[in-house]
Amino acid sequence: MVSRGTLYRAAEHALTDDGAALMIVDEINRGPAVAAFGPSLVALESDKRLDTDGKPTQETQTFELLDDNGNVVDYALPAHLYVLGAMNQADTSVEAMDVAFLRRFAPFKLKPSGQTLRSHFSLGSGASPLPAAPASASDYYEAAVTAWEMVNQRLTLGRGDAYQIGHGTLMNGAPPTGLSESADYLRIGWSSVRQHVEEVFFGDTRGIAAVLSANAAGSPYKLTESTFAGQPVVQFDAPDDLSDAELYGVLRSISTT
Repeated sequence: MVSRGTLYRAAEHALTDDGAALMIVDEINRGPAVAAFGPSLVALESDKRLDTDGKPTQETQTFELLDDNGNVVDYALPAHLYVLGAMNQADTSVEAMDVAFLRRFAPFKLKPSGQTLRSHFSLGSGASPLPAAPASASDYYEAAVTAWEMVNQRLTLGRGDAYQIGHGTLMNGAPPTGLSESADYLRIGWSSVRQHVEEVFFGDTRGIAAVLSANAAGSPYKLTESTFAGQPVVQFDAPDDLSDAELYGVLRSISTT
């Protein structure tokens, strides 16, 4: 049975009058991209497409596919078909993308933005030192943003910038203005931050402790060393349910050490 695939349907839509189509391939590096696109790979190049009127040029590259009746026909991609592929270079369960595939795309790297977080939480430049205890929701948010920035700096030093945490991790809807409510709001995002650090530094207890400032003043996170069966043992101790004061202590200690 011949079925119309996503690329074909998008291309056909782009061939209509004043038509254009965007095909999004999420996690594009989790599959054999070259094999998936097959002979259409060369035809993806902008100078190998049909012209804006849907007519072939001397440079147009065709490839074979089956029509609705199962017959082999030559096909070319239209000018106004756009392909967007999203990928995470930090994924360790996938191999590097084929260079022949990558050079047919214009790379665009999305980077974490502290300014986006500061705007989201209505914060200033962050030049003032953090108080020993929070007096307002803004103190919590300032500590969280500064701690997030410090964690990303340490992730970059320890593993590379591809392992940084996106600003969206701390954005869970409109931030509340109450003191206790702001702590509850941040507790969700901070749990994801800690989980990410533990995954990136899996098996490296000292690395986890260094990123999260274990043993810093005011932090409930502790790095302990002991022995078992005559062998040194290093443990990272961190409560799963942080009180409001403990959460602020964690954020402030990471921000200031």
